[in-house]
Amino acid sequence: MARFFDQLTPDRPGLALFLNAGDPPLDVLAELLPALDEIGVDCLELAVPFPGSVTDGKTVRDSADRALAQGVDLDVTLEFVARVRPTLKRLRIALLADWSHSLKRRSLAAVAGEVVDSGVDGLLVHGLPPRLRAEYHRVTTEAQLPIVTTCYHGVSTPEVQREAAAHATAYLYLVAHYGRSGTAPAAGYAELADTVVRLNATATAPIAVGFGVKTRHDVEAVHRIGANAAIVGSAGVGVVERALHRRTDLVAEFGDFARSLLHPIHYPLASGSTP
Repeated sequence: MARFFDQLTPDRPGLALFLNAGDPPLDVLAELLPALDEIGVDCLELAVPFPGSVTDGKTVRDSADRALAQGVDLDVTLEFVARVRPTLKRLRIALLADWSHSLKRRSLAAVAGEVVDSGVDGLLVHGLPPRLRAEYHRVTTEAQLPIVTTCYHGVSTPEVQREAAAHATAYLYLVAHYGRSGTAPAAGYAELADTVVRLNATATAPIAVGFGVKTRHDVEAVHRIGANAAIVGSAGVGVVERALHRRTDLVAEFGDFARSLLHPIHYPLASGSTP
């Protein structure tokens, strides 16, 4: 369980941040990753950009479009990872690739080998056809490539959840609710507690919860339900978008955002109380 989220303590949940490769531009991203490493972020979920994602909100879709406009594809992304990996001490990289856009015309076995060779720590394939799951599990096991599996709270059947728990070797991404990225469950993350308990009963990989996680309060709420980590996507992508628009110091601003997610919240003491 420590591979992707190895700073787990009773008061320190694991943290994964999502970004599209190419947004920010790769030269800026190369500066940002070592900064995130030093800050203490556990994992970067780095997406190979693809257009028209039906599971993402406008913020992430616009980010993918900006990256695609720069010509970023799977090969460019893997070359980037291979270049920056030696600069990182502990930050893990989980690659997210869309099957239809990035993998459909490639051999899954060849892709698994290329991903491992780049230095990627885990792979999440978006939109993998069910008929290819057995082959995907076989080739990633043979390549010794950890994988991220996904399931949805409140939508995925118990069978789907058990399968996701059984095959996750990097981490299991529990999507907080069915909808688009950037939106949180209406009743809060506490409603996921029973699902997390069921998954943890059989999973050997960490459970990470995403969708709508934007603040330290949200990260702590995810931690309280027993999840090993929180995944922050749209909120961080929004920081990138605003910095690019204003032409300000993106590395500094995103670093401040990451720190705000990791720094414990100190609530004011009630009148007359003692620390």
